[in-house]
Amino acid sequence: MRSLNFLLDTNAIIYLHKGLLKDPLPPGRMAISFITEIELRSFPGLPSEQEAGLARFLTNVQHIGLSHEIKETAIRFRRRYRLKIPDALIAASATVHGAVLLTNDDQLHQISELICRRLELTSLANGPGKNIAAHVGEDIINRR
Repeated sequence: MRSLNFLLDTNAIIYLHKGLLKDPLPPGRMAISFITEIELRSFPGLPSEQEAGLARFLTNVQHIGLSHEIKETAIRFRRRYRLKIPDALIAASATVHGAVLLTNDDQLHQISELICRRLELTSLANGPGKNIAAHVGEDIINRR
């Protein structure tokens, strides 16, 4: 298993590809959970050009699959913190691999066993009524 520095949560990838990060991602080895790939690729109505961009991105990042240890850690996190299954799996993937989870999900920052780091967003992303992560299909891959 290769050493990881960071695991990207789904919202981090959305912010990155929408050009909403104030600063570049920190240097280091990046990976995503298999759940993040499923969340990104399964959005209904994802335009083909965005799907192609997503495919390019996914070929350049390490993928973390489901292992017994991740499964058991996710079960423990789900019970203890009442997480949704995808969030529990992403948190468990970061924990098992000793990676910092890059996420703006407040609930994940409550997990004491997990090291999380918030991503500062541009002022454009912080405007009233903005819920970028809820709009996975809108320009998910195309930078503005």
